[in-house]
Amino acid sequence: MCVPEAPTDLILTPKTQSSCGCCSTAAKTVQSADAFYTTYAVEGLTCGHCVQTVETAVRAVAGVDSASITLVAGGASAMAVSGQATEEDIRAAVAAAGYTVTES
Repeated sequence: MCVPEAPTDLILTPKTQSSCGCCSTAAKTVQSADAFYTTYAVEGLTCGHCVQTVETAVRAVAGVDSASITLVAGGASAMAVSGQATEEDIRAAVAAAGYTVTES
């Protein structure tokens, strides 16, 4: 029987010097090939509508170029934000949408 080879090059989270991207709750700045972005852990998201609500709120913050969330229902979802907005403004937008950015 032919068994497909398991992928070995899955990149699920950005690599950082400090810790695993899926376990860290601290906001951290990451540089990809073409952009800088900061990641945050957001709690309380359970569905696509929750994700859309938070992404829309964060994108409305002055200085945000983009915001995207990887949903982890029942856990801390990963949010990546690019632009010049402050961490305080991002946290306030998430809180105003009814969710929480976890503390480090």
